[in-house]
Amino acid sequence: MVNRLMGIINLSEHDEDMKELTNSRPIAGIPFAGRYRIIDFQLSNMVNSGIELVSIFTRYKFRSLQDHLGPGKSWNLDRKRDGLYMFHPMIKYNEPMVRYGDMENFKNNLNFLKNARQEYVVISRSYMVTNINYCKALDFHIDSGADMTIVYKKISGGAHKKEFYDLDMLNCDGQGKVLSVGKNRGKVDDFNLSLEMYLMKKDTLVDIIVDAVEKGDSDYMREALIKSVSRLRVNGYAHEGETFCINNIQSYYNAQMALLNYQIYYDLLSANGKIYTKIKDEPSTKYLSTAKVSNSIIANGSIIEGTVENSVLFRRVHIKKGAIVRDSAIFQGSVIEESAVLHNVITDKNVVITKGKVLKGDIEAPYVIKKNSVI
Repeated sequence: MVNRLMGIINLSEHDEDMKELTNSRPIAGIPFAGRYRIIDFQLSNMVNSGIELVSIFTRYKFRSLQDHLGPGKSWNLDRKRDGLYMFHPMIKYNEPMVRYGDMENFKNNLNFLKNARQEYVVISRSYMVTNINYCKALDFHIDSGADMTIVYKKISGGAHKKEFYDLDMLNCDGQGKVLSVGKNRGKVDDFNLSLEMYLMKKDTLVDIIVDAVEKGDSDYMREALIKSVSRLRVNGYAHEGETFCINNIQSYYNAQMALLNYQIYYDLLSANGKIYTKIKDEPSTKYLSTAKVSNSIIANGSIIEGTVENSVLFRRVHIKKGAIVRDSAIFQGSVIEESAVLHNVITDKNVVITKGKVLKGDIEAPYVIKKNSVI
């Protein structure tokens, strides 16, 4: 069954609200949970579901992501048949009009989709971070006889949750049929949040792309998929696992802090299979006698001499003697020097906080420090 399914990860994602974290990378490439990147979750979901062909449709700023993924070896996708493919937007300088949506990228690679041997396809985003078994979703899709299945999560008390604002919500009937796809405007407490994961026959996706190109009414894949709801039989598939939507700094920070709850950490990292990432051979973290650590995630290769509380530290972070880090996320290669104090802070890679500096954000507005900064 699973060999009948191919995977597509579409990186046409709006990253304006991610501030400094996406200056040189897409949302998919942002470090997460100590040693992962955000794309690792969707990629691992597909591999754990037995998918052997995964294609990533990029947008821009993809160099660091390409370096992270390589040929796909860490996900067992460096194979002779199928494997990992990346498709980048092409600029045709002889054409008078430049199209900015992702549909042009899909159109340019339509033959790849047509020639794939798999019968079914799942197309997803990267910023919906969860641990899902696509085998179960595919079985549901086939048994239902639907043309398309959209994965969703039931949200309770979501009216004032900023991370869900302006995202897609499914309006369904009593039998689970999707009647329409609307926008969450923060007026409804309980709703079906679309996780932007769509399952269908590959031929159905090809028809949607061709129709959108011929009519010229959809510059984006998401737009074309939603328009097709009115003419196709579309069902919703409820996913119950822990899910984070990483679409702004606040949602990213909240997700990092939520992982300090062991049950949430386990559900996200192990519930339906292990999450894989690029392997880096580094020593275990070294804790000196002056170190004080509580309720934190600390990746390998780090040196801890100071105090770390309720924080997420990535690889090769050095917390020097007398430094205090609380409720923060410190990206790899960063150095927090003696007697510095950080509270509600996110530092990008290779940041140096010099001796005695005190930096404090707020739980609802964390202080973000861009890559390679010295403060």
